[in-house]
Amino acid sequence: MAREGFVTPFLTAVGTMCYRQVKRFLRMRSRVVMSFLRPMMWLLFFGLGWSAALRGRPGQEILGGISYLEFLAPGVAMMAVFFSSFFAGTSVIWDREFGFLKELLVAPASRRAVILGRALGDALLALLQGVITFAVASALAGRLNIPGLPVLLLAMFLTAITYACLGSAVGSVVGSVESFQLINMSLALPMFFLSGTVVPLHTAPGWMKMASLVVPLTYGVDAARSASCGLGLMPMWLDLAVLSCLALLSVLLAAKAFERATLA
Repeated sequence: MAREGFVTPFLTAVGTMCYRQVKRFLRMRSRVVMSFLRPMMWLLFFGLGWSAALRGRPGQEILGGISYLEFLAPGVAMMAVFFSSFFAGTSVIWDREFGFLKELLVAPASRRAVILGRALGDALLALLQGVITFAVASALAGRLNIPGLPVLLLAMFLTAITYACLGSAVGSVVGSVESFQLINMSLALPMFFLSGTVVPLHTAPGWMKMASLVVPLTYGVDAARSASCGLGLMPMWLDLAVLSCLALLSVLLAAKAFERATLA
């Protein structure tokens, strides 16, 4: 009975915060539009431009015999997941600025449930953006690997929850939106370029390949690319295993950071 008395309020708090994050996002029409427009711009301008440059035999050898758009489709989808989930942590700071965080910190709900619900809501939104982006990219590329979709969705979700928690952890300890944006951009850009999202990682220098192994996004992109076009650099099970461990660690990190969050 005691266990049930703890689990029910915990799950209620998680569900409430998850619903709140989703509803808040959908109310901000400009944010919704820009969230989908950013990956589409990469896909159209970067993808269509480089697909023409890599159309010959050298490009085919570099890309393993597929077109650049087919190569880019899972990468740009994971890019949408990455940026959406990682930058969602700024909502923690906005809640502090407008007083909503004060209500959360004094509420009887567990802080772990609150931050988990926030991260889950942000991850689901990032997953939705990734799915829509991948659908559009696959339509342009003219190829869709149906059997690989479950693995692709799992990789997207694990990547989303990892970065949603990391973003929330940063937002919990940073005092201003400006500081959050500076820290996130300083971390996001290196991770974005090191992960092989838009360029083949197997052609990179050795030091870059080693550096990419410490970036969680690398494993998400590799798993997505394995599932969609079979060009993963690592075994798919290894990518998913690493992502699962990183997702668990990021949840614990976000919970720890939010428990220490203050209103100052």
